[in-house]
Amino acid sequence: MSAAAGNGRRGSLIAVGTGIRTVGQLTVESIAWIRDADKVLYVVGDPIGEAMVNELNPEGAESLATLYGEGKPRIKTYEEMVERILACVRGGAVTCTACYGHPGVFVYPSHEAIRRARAEGYEARMLPGISAEDCLFADLGVDPGMHGCQSYEATDFLANNRRIDPTSSVILWQIGVVGDATFKAAGYDLSAFPLLVERLLTLYPPSHTVYLYEAAIAPGAEPTIVPVTIGLLGHAPKSAGQTLYIPPAYAPTPDPAVYARMQQLAVSGAAA
Repeated sequence: MSAAAGNGRRGSLIAVGTGIRTVGQLTVESIAWIRDADKVLYVVGDPIGEAMVNELNPEGAESLATLYGEGKPRIKTYEEMVERILACVRGGAVTCTACYGHPGVFVYPSHEAIRRARAEGYEARMLPGISAEDCLFADLGVDPGMHGCQSYEATDFLANNRRIDPTSSVILWQIGVVGDATFKAAGYDLSAFPLLVERLLTLYPPSHTVYLYEAAIAPGAEPTIVPVTIGLLGHAPKSAGQTLYIPPAYAPTPDPAVYARMQQLAVSGAAA
């Protein structure tokens, strides 16, 4: 039995993010929760971030990355993470789960652990963090309010025939693992990548320039930004951490009838 449970304390769960670059992107609120929690279960993508978590809570920090296994389905690992988190909560510990980036962006274990904890009557919530998308907007100078922005996980986009609007920005996550649902430390099976390029070529001209993006992790480092045309995308070097940004390829099609109605409503409202 945990010390917390022995003291009659009821367990709870807080999910925080360490940002993509922990130094400078870990919020003051998240730091406080990591420091004060009975147990901190973390998955952090860089040694600096890992060291910081362990320094903040040397007694309670525990890495969940040990649950990954070569060739092991990632969903199996995620389920094991959820169960480990919930075991701490059920044991009476104030539990903090900390992951790199935003704790709610491509983090199945945090969402599922919160859902199950709440269903069992425990207090559970999530704090916002800085995701790869936030870094992409800043590093590429993208304003999602200008043209809109659609976002899909690459395998989901490909396998489920997702629809996209080429007059808007598009972000495809995890293109460096497209088609591979397992964990591989040395590199993923990208035999399905040509299918992704084939699909994109039905929507965009081969000369359309897109950007392979990877946010900087280390302090003082620069992001990796590789411009490449869609026609040559299959030949560009890939990594598991890459995100694909596709700028709008065409101008939007105005709707004169709707615009006229908007003007009429504006005039009517002013007259009233």
